Amino acid sequence: MKNHYHMLTDEQRDIQLMVREFADKRIIPVAKECDITGTFPHELYKEAFEMGLTTYTIPEKYGGAGGDIFTYALIKEELARGDAGFSGTVAGAYMGVVPIKVAGNEYHWKLVADVLTQGGAMSFTLTEPNAGSDAAAIRTQYVKDGNDVIINGRKGFISNGEVSDLYLLFATKDPALNAKGISCFIVPRTANGISIGKHEDKMGYRTSCTNDVVFEDVRIPLKNMIGGEGEGMDIVKRALGFTRPTAGAGAVGNAQYAYECAVEYAKTRTTFGKPICKNQGVSFILADMYIKLEAARQMVWHSCKCADAGIFDPRLASAAKVFASDAGMQVCTDAVQILGGNGYSREYPVEKRFRDAKIYQIFEGTNQIQRKIIAGDILYT
Repeated sequence: MKNHYHMLTDEQRDIQLMVREFADKRIIPVAKECDITGTFPHELYKEAFEMGLTTYTIPEKYGGAGGDIFTYALIKEELARGDAGFSGTVAGAYMGVVPIKVAGNEYHWKLVADVLTQGGAMSFTLTEPNAGSDAAAIRTQYVKDGNDVIINGRKGFISNGEVSDLYLLFATKDPALNAKGISCFIVPRTANGISIGKHEDKMGYRTSCTNDVVFEDVRIPLKNMIGGEGEGMDIVKRALGFTRPTAGAGAVGNAQYAYECAVEYAKTRTTFGKPICKNQGVSFILADMYIKLEAARQMVWHSCKCADAGIFDPRLASAAKVFASDAGMQVCTDAVQILGGNGYSREYPVEKRFRDAKIYQIFEGTNQIQRKIIAGDILYT
């Protein structure tokens, strides 16, 4: 990573090294057990909060660090190098505050910051069992009742679902209105009528708890609506334009650790009297892994820096997410191949990285959806 230092400020280098040390000393030693049991490491989340990682992008006036997206991507990459699922749990706070950056007001910032700056967690609550890529098809519904709204519905595949203190929730006024009927709300976990449904037993990303969340006659103040009525899908699109590159950062971090494991194994594993890295077939795979990782990292960084500069480019954000997640999947696949039979064994860490890598091609919009966004932007704008 030293070859990147000239691209970072002193503060960014310090943050990067701090998080890397946290990953090496605290996250990686427990990642395997958390993966096997599918348990969430509450103590690690508390430590991440105390380090300022969960509140990094909250403005200083509300108790956060007021950090930029690029530096947050550095944090995300290093956390994912430690464990992809844990990085996703920390990222829940970022996913929750971006819609407020996009369309929120003072009241919304205070409502969220009062929870997150006390160590709370948050969920971006959009997906439903029958509405994933087709987000406009959500059926969770709200009705106005004086100065309140009442929400009913079931969300699915919600990251942090069972540990969140706040839900950044999207609901429709009328399903027949499709995208035009959707609005965005901040829903405290303390509101009556919220229950946790099934816990997903996932292939990978198991340190992050993923649940159904059920809302039954949940009453919240109307002022908890972010933006205007019917602006929910616009908020989703604008928010994901800022979060998708950081998903790519997670894919890079997860694959970076698999790459490091593969390099070390190739140097020390001997066959036919020499390390396997002396075989051109293996060394070229390692070279390609490096190429993919470095290209993905630079694309993520470029997209994040554009976002920090106020350039909203959903095409670039989607491209960064696609390229990084596809590259990450390939790097982890190659890592398993280099370790051979050992790569397929849970005794070695790369099979976990392989399983964790797949989700980055799926969440925040599948890579097929991203390609649709990119193609549409190329051809019709």
